[in-house]
Amino acid sequence: MIEQQPVAVLGGGSFGTALANLLAENGQRTLLWMRDCEQAEAIRTTGENPRYLKGIRVHPAVEPVTDLAATVQACALIFVVLPSTALRAALQPVAEQLSGKLLISTTKGIEADSFLLMSQILEDIAPQARIGVLSGPNLAREIAEHALTATVIASEDEDLCRRVQQALHGRTFRVYASRDRFGVELGGALKNVYAIMSGMAAAMGMGENTKSMLITRALAEMTRFAVTLGANPMTFLGLAGVGDLIVTCSSAKSRNYQVGFALGQGLSLDAAVERLGEVAEGVNTIRVLKARADQLGVYMPLVAGLHAILFEGRTLEQVIGLLMSAEPKTDVDFISSSGF
Repeated sequence: MIEQQPVAVLGGGSFGTALANLLAENGQRTLLWMRDCEQAEAIRTTGENPRYLKGIRVHPAVEPVTDLAATVQACALIFVVLPSTALRAALQPVAEQLSGKLLISTTKGIEADSFLLMSQILEDIAPQARIGVLSGPNLAREIAEHALTATVIASEDEDLCRRVQQALHGRTFRVYASRDRFGVELGGALKNVYAIMSGMAAAMGMGENTKSMLITRALAEMTRFAVTLGANPMTFLGLAGVGDLIVTCSSAKSRNYQVGFALGQGLSLDAAVERLGEVAEGVNTIRVLKARADQLGVYMPLVAGLHAILFEGRTLEQVIGLLMSAEPKTDVDFISSSGF
């Protein structure tokens, strides 16, 4: 079903641009909103988004716009692709116009002060809106290059899920549905932390066994944390859990992996982030995740270790040494006797 109104994508970064292209290729008139007037004009004049997706043609049905209020007014279906640190401030001024809209969060982050996920911030800003989360192993450039890709739309609102599936589902992009919005979104936020550590391990020449150990223990750790907060552990065996974790922890196209790789090469955190030139949500997430895990008493040695590397002056070798000398725990310890 083609949306009769245009569809909005809020955020002109790499994923926002790739998402807008998908919608346009499916016959949707698409408004791609961004703050930067120069960036919008560059897309209009060159047919590309040179800052974030150089070499990828922007579909002619994608219209770069800079008037946020007019954009949300014109659209019923709105994909929110804003950095976690900017989302609340950007959308608060248009809160009243978001009432009744279908708001789909794609941002994989956590708000620092409140530990709210992005969809929870949307609920806070626009309590009358209908909220969903889109998450999965979705590297923006590969989507834009039409690599075969799958994702998850998560909401208890079944009509919303169908609308998003119909808008995005295409020849190279498959959209599955889930009712576990919290678990899907939390998986997307947590995996970014472990991608930083995986990038560091790769830069330092650690073996495939080590990388596999890190990814597998990361899955156990993030699931343990999520289940403590009420998520369904089975969600983490799907695309938004292990699927997203694998691609983010193993691909040089992942922004968080790139930051970790730069750290492993000896760059400072500030220099690694500056070299990337985009937001790596894992850097924002690690501080709040460590504090929350400590508060809840959840055993998260990889999170504690990465926090020690980034903010306490430890090295990756020291952290892995501590992990290897710690008392072994059970392998899969996040599923209770009830099956959850």
